[in-house]
Amino acid sequence: MPKKKRQILPKEQRRQQLIEATIRCIARDGLGSITMHMVTQEAGLSLGIANLHFKTKDNLLKETLRSVAEEYHGGQIAIMGGHRTAGLADRLASLLAFQLGRGVTQRQKMAVWFAYYGEAGARPVYQKIVSASDRMAALTLESLFTDIIEEGQYKDANPAEIAMGYSALIDGLHLALLVTPREISKRQAKAIARNFLHRAFPRHI
Repeated sequence: MPKKKRQILPKEQRRQQLIEATIRCIARDGLGSITMHMVTQEAGLSLGIANLHFKTKDNLLKETLRSVAEEYHGGQIAIMGGHRTAGLADRLASLLAFQLGRGVTQRQKMAVWFAYYGEAGARPVYQKIVSASDRMAALTLESLFTDIIEEGQYKDANPAEIAMGYSALIDGLHLALLVTPREISKRQAKAIARNFLHRAFPRHI
């Protein structure tokens, strides 16, 4: 009987498989506990394949953070700046739905994001990725709010201050959903965020 050929997956697919396994391991065991052996066991791959794609554990962890940041902030940026055919009110509603929707508020994803944030102060490479990602999202959010203020003629509204306050609120709600899920539901979190936006832009949401 002929031997079954081993499936050879494309490079990017193997990399993503390892990154997803890393996300599951961090969410379950914490960032400080991660080893290459743990990740390869989770992924069902050999250590040799992990070393081939990432060389070191530090590279794997760095690329995992980059992947998580791009997924979260990339989604926001696409909504805020990419869909120019959508009206400003629609883009604002879509942003809120995305930030407090099922995908972003998965406990696993939130646990990983905050684990990296906790390490960013002591790890310059993490700080660099997080800061660059946050800054790009903040600028895009500020641009969206500037357009809304102009369209709605909201006098004395400061887009930078509103963007900073809104971002801080969303971060706080994500943390509350992760740490104290019995005290706040996703529906309540969304209502709180919507309230903030309604006070700032009552004619847009």
